[in-house]
Amino acid sequence: MQDLFGGDVSPIIDGLNDAQREAVTAPPGHVLVLAGAGSGKTRVLTHRLAWLMAVERASPFSIMAVTFTNKAAAEMRSRIERLVDVPVRAMWVGTFHGIAHRLLRQHWQEANLPQSFQILDSEDQHRLIRRVLKNLDLDEDRWPPRQVQGFINGCKDEGKRPQHMADTGDYSRSQLISIYAAYEEHCQRAGVVDFAELLLRAHELCRDNESILQHYRRRFRYLLVDEFQDTNALQYAWIRLLAGETGQVFVVGDDDQSIYSWRGAQVGNILSFTKDFPGALTVRLEQNYRSTSRILKAANALIANNSGRMGKELWTEGNQGEPIELYAAFSGYDEVHHVLGRIRTWMDQGGRRDEIAILYRSNAMSRLFEEALLREDIPYRVYGGLRFFERAEIKDALAYLRLLRNRHDDPAFERVVNTPTRGIGNTTVDKIRGLARAQNIALWQAAGILGEDGLPPRAASAVKGFMALVDAMDEATRDKVLSEIIDHVIQASGLIEMADKEGGEKGQARKENLEELVNAARGYERLPEDGAEIDEDMPELDPLTAFLTHAALEAGEHQGEAWDDCVQLMTLHSAKGLEFPMVFMVGMEEGLFPHQRSSEQPEGLEEERRLCYVGMTRAMQKLHLSHAETRRLHGSETYCSPSRFIRELPSELLNEIRPQIQVSRPVSQKQYGQRGGYGGYGNYGRNKQETYGGGGLPPGMQETTIGGLKLGQRVSHPKFGEGVVLNFEGEGSRARVQVNFSDAGSKWLVVGYAKLEAI
Repeated sequence: MQDLFGGDVSPIIDGLNDAQREAVTAPPGHVLVLAGAGSGKTRVLTHRLAWLMAVERASPFSIMAVTFTNKAAAEMRSRIERLVDVPVRAMWVGTFHGIAHRLLRQHWQEANLPQSFQILDSEDQHRLIRRVLKNLDLDEDRWPPRQVQGFINGCKDEGKRPQHMADTGDYSRSQLISIYAAYEEHCQRAGVVDFAELLLRAHELCRDNESILQHYRRRFRYLLVDEFQDTNALQYAWIRLLAGETGQVFVVGDDDQSIYSWRGAQVGNILSFTKDFPGALTVRLEQNYRSTSRILKAANALIANNSGRMGKELWTEGNQGEPIELYAAFSGYDEVHHVLGRIRTWMDQGGRRDEIAILYRSNAMSRLFEEALLREDIPYRVYGGLRFFERAEIKDALAYLRLLRNRHDDPAFERVVNTPTRGIGNTTVDKIRGLARAQNIALWQAAGILGEDGLPPRAASAVKGFMALVDAMDEATRDKVLSEIIDHVIQASGLIEMADKEGGEKGQARKENLEELVNAARGYERLPEDGAEIDEDMPELDPLTAFLTHAALEAGEHQGEAWDDCVQLMTLHSAKGLEFPMVFMVGMEEGLFPHQRSSEQPEGLEEERRLCYVGMTRAMQKLHLSHAETRRLHGSETYCSPSRFIRELPSELLNEIRPQIQVSRPVSQKQYGQRGGYGGYGNYGRNKQETYGGGGLPPGMQETTIGGLKLGQRVSHPKFGEGVVLNFEGEGSRARVQVNFSDAGSKWLVVGYAKLEAI
């Protein structure tokens, strides 16, 4: 095929399927490409750019292509250069923020900015907000800086300036608007802009300067947007403004993969596109090049439960693939054992570790898998995040615990002396450091001296308050077991409250991580009722010291690098855009996934379902779903119900794996929804399940016994009577077993001292 000028364009369209070719070669005008997961959307976007230059004779100067990451922009440029012999340096290809920055640099005077304006990153912005709060004499406990930061950025994402926001009579809102105004004045005076300001200022630059707007409308005849479902209100308004009446807008996105509402993304943008751009051509990319047919059919069935979709049905010419494996675990630990068994089988069959991903809704769930993978000496990497014991809120909690044991721990003192904020600023800390150096004493001692004489009254009061807090926590936890100590500390220190005040997805994640720290401590408790736990290697360590040592050693175990052959651990949000031959989706329980916070509103539940759809479509060959009957949540054992998303999957696509035993519980069947069957769910997969009668275990777990006991085995205890083994944790002298006793209920016992007898 030849273009209008005799050039060969076969490299542009060869290899495209019919729908891709329709999108790439669409006539001039607006185009909405609904690109399903794994359907080749990046290929369509880059080939469309090449088509515009090679066939429509579009100048590279007339094209603006917007993506959401610098990596995607670089990949787009590289692909275009391979397709057409045209330099792409003249094209404006970049992120929304990058292109906005470019505009503001070129028109700094019209944007009312100094020529050398600087950009604040998130932490710079946070520090500036704290300074503004101090200048306004506002208490950070009442007005948490992170919460203020979220309010300001949210307003900017919606295109709102403080002077245009109506006073509704709500005191908190009025105060936040005042803080926003003071923050803006400071930024303008200092000649700095934050990331949200880049977009808002660029939009206002075009909106309020007719000559500039007309210049860019004439220049950019072709506007292309990737990941359109992730755009917020301001980004979409900016695209519409630049397009005007003459611009041609080509957007690629998937309403079924809109999962970032907490960042301001509005799925309504993609749903409104054909109304806002009348006559737009809609092309659906439904052929999937990633997953097996069974995985796609299950994902289609799941997402069909959402309303207000534009609609599409993924399909593949590839093989049918294996059924989706569904495992009903006794507990979170049983779930981990099962996953590791499947991983070992994959590796024994020649599979690579980096072909495996373990996906979870809450990043607090990574802890159990991290510990198990370390124990099994299987390299892993937490993708897009920190290992559990390296997370800031966990380090804060551990620092408080270290101070309880050793007031001379200077690094711990420095970390938490003003966390949460309590009015102990850098000047005060510098004075404490100076005295400590001069007298060769610990920071705690120096703080005590200066708190009595040597600091201004307000600072002295704050320092004495901090020291009194640590002493009070120490006193209050003297007779408590380890998990109770940690629970008290994260509450009394204000760390939980700080996470609550931060709010949003990040604040919730911090809170869940802190609560998971309490769960982690349960494995290190002494159980005087059943016999003391003894560590043969370090018998002199008390439980708190032993736990702190364990945490330090785990934090020191470096995770694999990006290029290493490692199992990948990540949240479902982090998994978007990735693919793996084997995927485990764990923690598929009501309250966890869908998350309790999101499932209370219809729009939140639909986004959770889209998140599940994203997770399922990451799998290329094998997809494993699992949920647990019991799980430690918020520091206590909780009976769980399977996620509603499991019930929305066609039974013929599932292969149910579960131990086939009867377990009595001191709870009513009503707690399981009376749906029948083990685990409280219905008949899906009932005729296709693998069963392991007599208390046996699924593949990969046949050797999982502790002290001669197996999951599901009936046992007798001299005090508690008869019961059933539900769960194991730990190894050696730390090994514990959970037994559900007919009369006494669920108990965790140290195996070496519990005197359990198999029946």
